[in-house]
Amino acid sequence: MDKRDLEREFHMTGGVGKTSYARNSSLQKKASDDAKHITLEILQQLYKETKPKSLVIADLGCSSGPNTLSTIRDIIKAVISAHRREIPSQPLPELNFFLNDLPGNDFNSIFKTLPDFHLELKRDTNDDESPSVFIAAYPGSFYGRLFPEKTVHFIYASYSLHWLSKVPPALYDDQGKSINKGCVNICSSSPEAVSKAYYSQFKEDFSSFLWFRSKEVVAGGRMVLIVLGRKGPDHVDRGNSFFWELLARSLADLVAQGETEEEKLDSYEMHFYAPSAAEIEDEVNKEGSFELVKLEMLEVDKEKGNEDGISYGKAAAKTV
Repeated sequence: MDKRDLEREFHMTGGVGKTSYARNSSLQKKASDDAKHITLEILQQLYKETKPKSLVIADLGCSSGPNTLSTIRDIIKAVISAHRREIPSQPLPELNFFLNDLPGNDFNSIFKTLPDFHLELKRDTNDDESPSVFIAAYPGSFYGRLFPEKTVHFIYASYSLHWLSKVPPALYDDQGKSINKGCVNICSSSPEAVSKAYYSQFKEDFSSFLWFRSKEVVAGGRMVLIVLGRKGPDHVDRGNSFFWELLARSLADLVAQGETEEEKLDSYEMHFYAPSAAEIEDEVNKEGSFELVKLEMLEVDKEKGNEDGISYGKAAAKTV
């Protein structure tokens, strides 16, 4: 699947059905909750320094389901709190939320819940302390330009930047055959050229992401990026790579049962890369548009189940 096909076809499963992202994104919610203190601290610091009358916040890779509006709700509360501390005598700023994801994303399911969202917002805040909130969708790849120049104050991207713009072309030989047979990402049997191809694609994509955002963010703007990563230089571990290895084994079972063809498994690759902290830092410094203020590694607690009472293993399988 090339870059244009990915932009057209790839998206999280929409709606609210059994296999929808909306009902299988508790791990993503937990990760954003674990990093919430960082997100809100950076946002309030930005507001203290700039005090704009109209604040523009972009959520890149917003997907659909309850997580999207939960993030917006937290941000609104944080801005109101910062405003009370800094300039309580002034009117609250207008809050503009730009929701971005690929065009196939189920934006409609988000917008259908907005009337209830606005009612809850008014109920939770006094009428004189309820800010004007505007929410709009900006479909497109965040590896290109999305917004007008110098318009966005705060960019938030959670669980999205580990998705690459395309499957690395170097995974295929001159005949178009995969050099990563039996795997759908970097796995224990992958040749070294596979991890090099994925890392090269990540560097190209992340550099593009930073450059385009530098055109859109106002002077003094901030970004908080929550990315699935890995602890050190090794690409194969019991973390993200293990998820994809289990998926590859499941697909291999389907091949053995005659449910699908081996050629399909061999040609199928996930456009996914979990960078290390050092790789992120290197790319930010090399690209040069942004200063890296804070870089933390957080670990999702695997021992706890989720709000549905299912195990971590089941939640992880459903997420994949």
